[in-house]
Amino acid sequence: MEKRINKLREKLNEKDIEAFLVTKKENVRYLSQFTGTAGKLLITQSDSVFITDFRYLEQAAEQTDGCVIEEISSNFIDGFAELLKRKNVRNLSFESQDLNFKTYQKFNEKLELDSLNPVESMVEKLRMIKDQNEINKIKKAVEIADQGFQFLLDFIEPGKTEKEISLELEFFMKRKGGEANAFDFITASGKRGALPHGVASTKKIEKGDLVTIDFGTVFQGYHSDITRTIAVGEPSQKLKEIYEIVLRAQQKVIAEIKAGMSCVEADKIARDLIAEAGYKDNFGHGLGHGIGLEIHEGPRVSYTSDDKLKTGMVVTDEPGIYVSGLGGVRIEDDLLITEEGCEVLNSAPKELIIL
Repeated sequence: MEKRINKLREKLNEKDIEAFLVTKKENVRYLSQFTGTAGKLLITQSDSVFITDFRYLEQAAEQTDGCVIEEISSNFIDGFAELLKRKNVRNLSFESQDLNFKTYQKFNEKLELDSLNPVESMVEKLRMIKDQNEINKIKKAVEIADQGFQFLLDFIEPGKTEKEISLELEFFMKRKGGEANAFDFITASGKRGALPHGVASTKKIEKGDLVTIDFGTVFQGYHSDITRTIAVGEPSQKLKEIYEIVLRAQQKVIAEIKAGMSCVEADKIARDLIAEAGYKDNFGHGLGHGIGLEIHEGPRVSYTSDDKLKTGMVVTDEPGIYVSGLGGVRIEDDLLITEEGCEVLNSAPKELIIL
């Protein structure tokens, strides 16, 4: 944690920031290891103060390391104002994407500062590069998800509903050590496969359906995100052709992606192949996104992204084709970016499986 906080201090020093209040729970966890719901961090060049209320004092003492713990239990604004006075803080920066406007107004009224300054994505940019401990946790979350897919191959059959599939998958992964669903699972079968975010419905699986399942779990705070599309009974030739196009695009990304490449360039690998196959207008979302303490975090791997890929990033590779009235296909792996290319973290099979 000290190493992470020192990296943050370097960024604060570059921007001439006197004191920085961290309130986003994922960022607080990243910098302190605290897993509770009531915690904030005040970071200066000399101090790291962990702020919580009486409910979490013991937990904070057990989990945080290198921070001074400050209890503010009754009126946070008044207690925080007093803390800033004691620390002689006159200029405070805060996470603009997390602090709501009402709290900002209260800060302005009560804190008696010379300046109150919004800062965007300061910690999130540090979080893009995973250390080995984070990578190990993501790998475990991916392993549980891969096991979940193998379980589904024995569970899915005609007559089962999309909701049944999602629910059984959730139970299975939690039994294997998953803490929570990474997000609301997407289970879309038949024509509903044309919905990129088709959350599980009461629709029953029918013979000839392609079934797209997008899911993941959380292990010690870190997320996995996998998508597989399978056939229940023999699908149409058109759907088979679409599947092969998406698979080629997904594997081409794996073969070519690497550190130093822009996210636009990475997205273009799959997008160009899909466009050349005649489905340019049927791939409307970006290629992928970073995963970690959040299911969607930087970098954005998209045709509109300003990000660049760096060693240690973990991103999704999830091209898809969606045809209204017919169905759709998406295939997704989690990739660890390396200097030479990438490490595919998933082991679940990707060739078309016909149950």
